[in-house]
Amino acid sequence: MNKYIYFILIGILSVSCNDSTEKPTKTPTETTTKTTVEPSKDVKKYSREYIQKLINKGHKIIEMTDPKTKDTILMQEYFIAFLKKGENRSQTKQEADSLQRLHILHLNKMYDLGYADISGPFGELDGDIRGITIYNVPTLEMADSLANSDPSVKAGRLKIEMHPWWAGKGYYLR
Repeated sequence: MNKYIYFILIGILSVSCNDSTEKPTKTPTETTTKTTVEPSKDVKKYSREYIQKLINKGHKIIEMTDPKTKDTILMQEYFIAFLKKGENRSQTKQEADSLQRLHILHLNKMYDLGYADISGPFGELDGDIRGITIYNVPTLEMADSLANSDPSVKAGRLKIEMHPWWAGKGYYLR
């Protein structure tokens, strides 16, 4: 992601995170051959070596074949952390601002280390769910540990609700 866009998102996140005052249950199954999968033009053809590398790292994947192109489509399990208002939001403005800076540094670090693919706030400034981070790691436990190492979570200003999420590799936001 372009660093400029990332910093814009982080700036929005800082506004949305401040205010005035599980375990997976099911895994998706492979689609039938009657389903047409339409990947973006940028979706890569994945080699057996690449697929094996993901599996060796512990990632859960599902391989499908696009009926039109016969390309292999990979679905991977990611983990979405919903960042919600925590129980301790009684910090002074100075303390909240400091926690927000540390929170942004934490998100930058997760992105730079390759653990998180995207983060961003929700537009509702007074909502209970403040934002999300999508973690690209092999296990729910690892994603949960990384999300809970956020200084704002440790301080109780935010809390995490983690969910497994499947998405096609190589797709992008548009």
